[in-house]
Amino acid sequence: MGSRFPSHQLSNGLYVSGRPEQPKERTPTMSSTAMPYTGGDIKKSGELGKMFDIPVDGSKSRKSGPISNAPSRTGSFTGTASHSGPMMPNAAARASYSTSGPVSSGISGSASVKKSNSGPLNKHGEPLKKSSGPQSGGVTPSARQHSGPMPPVLPATGLITSGPISSGPLNASGAPRKVSGPLDSKGSLKVHGSSVANNQAVTTLSQDDDYSFKRNFPRPVLWSMILLFVMGFIAGGFILGAVRNAILLIVVVVLFVIVAALFTWNTCWGRKAIIDFIARYPDAELRTAKDGQYVKVSGVVTCGNVPLESSFQKVPRCVYTSTSLYEYRGWESKAANPTHRRFTWGLRSSESHVVDFYISDFQSGLRALVKTGYGARVTPYVEESVVVDVNPLNKELSSDFIRWLAERNLSSDDRVMRLKEGYIKEGSTVSVMGVVQRNDNVLMIVPPPEPFTTGCQWTKCILPASLEGIVLRCEDASKVDVIPV
Repeated sequence: MGSRFPSHQLSNGLYVSGRPEQPKERTPTMSSTAMPYTGGDIKKSGELGKMFDIPVDGSKSRKSGPISNAPSRTGSFTGTASHSGPMMPNAAARASYSTSGPVSSGISGSASVKKSNSGPLNKHGEPLKKSSGPQSGGVTPSARQHSGPMPPVLPATGLITSGPISSGPLNASGAPRKVSGPLDSKGSLKVHGSSVANNQAVTTLSQDDDYSFKRNFPRPVLWSMILLFVMGFIAGGFILGAVRNAILLIVVVVLFVIVAALFTWNTCWGRKAIIDFIARYPDAELRTAKDGQYVKVSGVVTCGNVPLESSFQKVPRCVYTSTSLYEYRGWESKAANPTHRRFTWGLRSSESHVVDFYISDFQSGLRALVKTGYGARVTPYVEESVVVDVNPLNKELSSDFIRWLAERNLSSDDRVMRLKEGYIKEGSTVSVMGVVQRNDNVLMIVPPPEPFTTGCQWTKCILPASLEGIVLRCEDASKVDVIPV
């Protein structure tokens, strides 16, 4: 039956008016497996866990591979892929995707797919190179992938540290520095044994740094006085023989006895007089101290980056350690050193070390860095206590003392010995004399450029003495309670 209105028959046999609709081109669809619920566990997240070297749960991990069972379609499209794993049917459509394997058996026609490796892309759209280990040299973590953990970029904290930048626990890029040796409970490297001599942060003191009246007295004045007395004795003897007058000789002898007694007095009591001078010297307040002012500061000690350990007693977290071995020389005994006289105690071995530390001022509460490490000039006045006493009545040596002697290649053959040890540990109260230095709001106490003179103490018959470098004064730390810090 003809009609001027067009009509067509549907698939179910019904005739409807109008022209049949042209089949529309379907949008290309891709499918993938649904992401499993991880519950916050990175081990169940598949490729994300692999990027950070975290073991992945094998039962729920996904493997990268070719795309299978994708619906066939016609037409043309261009996309950039971003998918890792097999492609399955009946999934949501995506306009752009990526695969970590070849695309197979599912895309026909003029489809053009751009392959790329799984992982982040750089600004040019190229995959990033993977590198193993921490990166430095100004490369940010977002620019590279690492197979190991990334060190955190630490912000500047303003913490005052002693020594150069390379002496801290982190390097210039913020990564932990590799160190050898045991660490103490607070993460600082303990310095002891043979490593002390090779550590630039540790100042090794010698006997020349201790007080001695003979070394302290000016040599030109000493030789001038000797020359004058020699000339006086010659002139007095000549006058006594020529004119039988002994007045000049008697005067010279009296003056010589007075000078000799004065020298002997200062040799015996000079150290004690200097300790009394340090105790009487007024404490300064760091808050009002000017740059370049010579001050005395008393306060509580806090360790810096490199704490020390005492040689014999193994006292941890010290800023100053000193161990001395003395021997008594009888009539037939061996000398401890070339200048050891009979019936006296002589020094056989001595080792003293000091490092940079902090002091909290009692007057103002401010904290200052005391620069006593890195070869600085230091004059210590630290009391030592006897820890081992070997005499004719007690010749039994402890195992610790025998080990200590063996480490220093010292013999123990029937000698009368005495071991003394002194130290300044964290929490001790000390007095420090030095020059204040302010640098960008950093408060430090540094050695003075010239020795500090104590002046004459006429009431005690003490001649002037020179104090070189930073002066450290501390009583016997083993008998004084420390302040917890």
